Amino acid sequence: MSLQSEIQRRRTFAIISHPDAGKTTLTEKFLLYGGAIQVAGAVKSNKIKKSATSDFMDIERQRGISVATSVMTFEYEGIQVNLLDTPGHKDFAEDTYRTLTAVDSVILVIDCVKGVEAQTEKLMSVCRMRKTPVIIFINKMDRDGKDPFDLLDELEDKLDIKVRPLSWPINMGTYFKGVYSLYHKKLNLFRSGSQRVEDDVITIENISDKKLDEQVGERDAKQLRTDVEVIEGVYDSFDVNKYLSADVAPVFFGSAINNFGVQELLETFIHIAPIPQKRETDKRIIFPDENKFSGFVFKIHANIDPRHRDRIAFMRVCSGLFERNSFYHHVRLDKNLRFNNPYSFLASSKDVIDEAYPGDVIGLYDTGNFKIGDTLTEGEDILFRGIPSFSPEIFKELINLDPMKTKQLDKGIEQLTDEGVAQLFLNESGHKKVVGTVGELQFEVIQYRLENEYGAKCRFQQISMHRACWITIEDPKDPVQKKQLDEFLRMKGDYIYFDKDHNPVYMAETSWALNVAIQNNPAITFHTTSEFKTEVV
Repeated sequence: MSLQSEIQRRRTFAIISHPDAGKTTLTEKFLLYGGAIQVAGAVKSNKIKKSATSDFMDIERQRGISVATSVMTFEYEGIQVNLLDTPGHKDFAEDTYRTLTAVDSVILVIDCVKGVEAQTEKLMSVCRMRKTPVIIFINKMDRDGKDPFDLLDELEDKLDIKVRPLSWPINMGTYFKGVYSLYHKKLNLFRSGSQRVEDDVITIENISDKKLDEQVGERDAKQLRTDVEVIEGVYDSFDVNKYLSADVAPVFFGSAINNFGVQELLETFIHIAPIPQKRETDKRIIFPDENKFSGFVFKIHANIDPRHRDRIAFMRVCSGLFERNSFYHHVRLDKNLRFNNPYSFLASSKDVIDEAYPGDVIGLYDTGNFKIGDTLTEGEDILFRGIPSFSPEIFKELINLDPMKTKQLDKGIEQLTDEGVAQLFLNESGHKKVVGTVGELQFEVIQYRLENEYGAKCRFQQISMHRACWITIEDPKDPVQKKQLDEFLRMKGDYIYFDKDHNPVYMAETSWALNVAIQNNPAITFHTTSEFKTEVV
C-alpha cells in the first residue's frame, strides 16, 4: 500500500474521562469488536475478579484505577485504530495531557448518573485549547440517571461546546432497551448482560417499521419517534467539518458493560474521525504525507514487563515511513540510533513490527537515550512542540530507608521520573532530592514501584513549597543579564534546584516570595512550564 493510502486508513485517538465513568470498559468493548480480545476482562464481582486488559500494573489492579496510559492497536472494517486509554484520576492528569499531544481526536466518556464532573471540565479545556475533535459517549444508561435532554444541555453549558446527538436511547435503567443510530438511521436491540459481541442482535432499519412496536412496545416506540423528531427539529444537521474543527461534539448514548451503543459509536467514529494530522515543530509544520520519517516520544514506561526490566519509549509517528533496523537521527543527542525490535501494543502484550506509518504509536526499546519530548527524524534538526512538563503542586523530599540500596533508589527514581509520573529536582548545596507531583496518589504509586520493581525502600517527607519556576535570561551572552542570574542563584542557593536536564529551578516557599523575586530581578524570566517559550508567570 502507498503512504497516502496507509494514512487514510488510520485513526489515532485517546479515551478520556473522570475516574469511574467506564472508560476502560469501553476500551475493552472496542477491542472485542475489533477481534483483539475474545472476552471482556473487566468483570467485577466477588467471585470473578479479572483485571481490565489495559490496566497491567499491579497497583492498577489493586486500586481498580488506571494510572498509566495504555496503547492498543486493532483493525475494524479495514481501518487501523490506534487507541490510547488514559488515566482518569486527577493526580495523573499530566500523563493524560501529554497523551493528547499524540492523538488526532478524543472520545470523552460521561457517567449518565453523575453528569459532567470537575476532571471532565479540565480535560475538555485541554481539548479546546488544542482544537482537538471530541466525541462524547454518555455511559451507564443501564442505570437510572439524568434525562438525556438535560444531559445535552449540561454538556453545552459546562463544557462550552455545541453538541449534536448521533444516537438516542430507548429508556434507561432497568428499562433500557437499545440505542437508535441517528447517523446510520437504524436501531440495534441487544440482550442485556451480554459480554460477547457475537450474541444475537436484532436490527431495525426504519423506526417507522411496526417491528419496532413489537420489539419494544407501543409506548417506547412512540416515545423514540417523538424524541427523534424533536432532535432533528432542535439541533442543526450534523456537519462533519464542524466536528473536525472542534466546534461541535457528536454525542452517543449507551452502556459499555452491556454492549449497548458501543457498535454505533465505533462504526460512526471510523467514518468521521480525522486521519493523522499535521504537527508543529520549532522550525516548520510537518505534514504526515512527507516522504521522510519523523516522530516524537510522548511517554516512557519502565518495567512494562517486570520479568525483563525493560524500558519502552512510546513514539508517535508524524510523517513518512518508519522501518525496523533503519538508522534515525536523535535530534537532542545529535546521534543516529537503530531499532531492532520496534513494537506495536495490545496493552501489556507487544508484537515486533517491520514498519509503521503516520498516526501509529510504537514502542522503542530504550537503554536511557530518550526523554519525553525527544524527536527522531531522517536527519532534519527539528523539535516537536507542545509537550511540556508543568509546575508541580505538591513537593516532598525523597528519604532513603535503606542506604545499602542507594544505587537502586537512584536508578529507580530517575527512570520513574523519566516516565513523567513526577518531576525530580536536586539541590546541590544540600544534596536533597525533591519529587514534585500534581497529586498525592502519585507518591503512593512511586513508593510502591520503587520497592516492588527496584527493591528500594523510601518514604516521602512533606516540604513547604508554593511553586517551582524554571528561570532563564533572554541573552546568556549579555554580561548584565548573566550577572543578575548568577547573583540570584548565589543568594537563593537554598531554594535553587536543578531538574533532570540541569535547568535551574527556583522553589518559592510563598506567593509573596515569588512576586518579590520577579520584581527584584527584571532580567530573569520565571516560567511555570519546562517549555520555556509557551508560558511565564
